[in-house]
Amino acid sequence: MKFERPSKIQAISLPKILNPPYKNVIAQAHNGSGKTTCFVLGMLSRVDRECKAPQALCICPTRELAIQNMEVLLKMGKYMEITSELAIPADSSNYIPIHKMPLITAQVIIGTPGTINKWIIAKILGMSQMKILVFDEADHMLSESGFQDVTVKIMKAIVKCNSNCQVLLFSATFEGAVLAFVSKTVEKLFVGDYERIVVKKEELSLDAVKQYRVQCPDEHSKIEAIKGKIFEIGDKVGQSIIFVRKRDSASNLHKALVKLGYEVTTIHGALKQEDRDTIIKEFKQGLTQVLISTDVLARGFDQRQVNLIVNFDLPVRYDKPWEPDYEVYLHRVGRAGRFGREGAVFNLLLDVDRDITIMDKIEKHFSVQIPQLGSWKSDKDFKDALKKAGLL
Repeated sequence: MKFERPSKIQAISLPKILNPPYKNVIAQAHNGSGKTTCFVLGMLSRVDRECKAPQALCICPTRELAIQNMEVLLKMGKYMEITSELAIPADSSNYIPIHKMPLITAQVIIGTPGTINKWIIAKILGMSQMKILVFDEADHMLSESGFQDVTVKIMKAIVKCNSNCQVLLFSATFEGAVLAFVSKTVEKLFVGDYERIVVKKEELSLDAVKQYRVQCPDEHSKIEAIKGKIFEIGDKVGQSIIFVRKRDSASNLHKALVKLGYEVTTIHGALKQEDRDTIIKEFKQGLTQVLISTDVLARGFDQRQVNLIVNFDLPVRYDKPWEPDYEVYLHRVGRAGRFGREGAVFNLLLDVDRDITIMDKIEKHFSVQIPQLGSWKSDKDFKDALKKAGLL
């Protein structure tokens, strides 16, 4: 797999994960630092090949991330003869009613919390042999606004059978409330020592990519900036993801760009499962160059050819839309410049106090200065920005 030496998070966490007495690990490290390798190796190393029952469980917030993690598992475990199964909502073409599903005998299960919980309730996914439980994007899995309730149900089902199960929590970000929940609930449910490996927020990878503010007079000029400047000047820089806040913004932007002759694909949570899978597959294969996405793809999505991120809308908190969602911003930026490669992020701002205030708060929070492009109409300014990012 062309891994020559471990990354920092791998060097620190792998000995704790792989060597008995097996430690429970809470690990925070930036996007693209190699977290997936840590927990996939952890799961593969704990499985007893002779035991034909579920022994490792990885829970992810989205089906896309579950599929991606399964691809890594299959690649790393290619010669190990370990069985695995995806626990994600079935698409219409291969749907089997849960009461007709056979007992799960796969040794490694990777999936989303809703499906995993349904399988446990239906008693087709047994927990008696479970040795290792992994939370990918753990901050979202354990936050009140995420999957906290269903995740706790899954944990309790495991603890009933085996409170010695090893727990690994991996994420790029951990809010204080989530860490408090881990201390109060997770550490009480599962016995054993907990090791915290935490990279400070300021050290998380905003440095690998060049970020810019682009001031636009209205929504139409945002589309013009994408079409006439970012795409035309940066057409050879690799793949791009445009993040929007709402599904209708995604649809409107998609229509506008298609009308102008661009081949773009759009993904959001309301699409059918099979359509989401096809769109991701085509983008990963390089068949499409531009992907418009809501924050369904902000977390954990790894595509090495993505060098350019456009924040069509800045991420804000749902409960306080005047406040930035710092974690989501960090995750979005983390889609570009994966594994230390070069990348650029263009933040398209309207000339209104709200957008400017949100951007100022993001700057202050991460202690970074995000320079402003001279003009959204200037070819030269965009070219200079892409050159500074190492993309031209």
